[in-house]
Amino acid sequence: MLGRNKRSTSSSGQVDTLIGSQVSIRGDVTFSGGLYVEGRIHGAVCAEEGAKAILTLSEHGFIEGEVRVPVVIVNGQLDGDLYASDRIELGAHARVQGNIHYRVVEMAAGAMITGRLIHDELPPKQLSGPSADNTDNT
Repeated sequence: MLGRNKRSTSSSGQVDTLIGSQVSIRGDVTFSGGLYVEGRIHGAVCAEEGAKAILTLSEHGFIEGEVRVPVVIVNGQLDGDLYASDRIELGAHARVQGNIHYRVVEMAAGAMITGRLIHDELPPKQLSGPSADNTDNT
């Protein structure tokens, strides 16, 4: 489409669950698919094990607790440690108080972090060939 930013299309993803601006949740949230938060969550937010999941925290959204999701898009306030096994996008209105564990991070001008950025590498792949000890020199 004309005038449409390609990144905003791919970043938005599919929304399976919406937590509206008038909603406040106390307790942990586990999900798969897309979760869009405009309200408040007081508790951990985690993706189901092995699920392709995207968490989007809107400009007026708030999460207090640990977040463990493969893809996280933050444009609101997050108080707690953040673990993203794939990537993190921090928008201009993002406010994060806690450590951020990431593989790939994108940060817009204006985003604020009070904590540490910790790069998590993928574990090295095991070689499937024979080891040096098992070579036959005949």
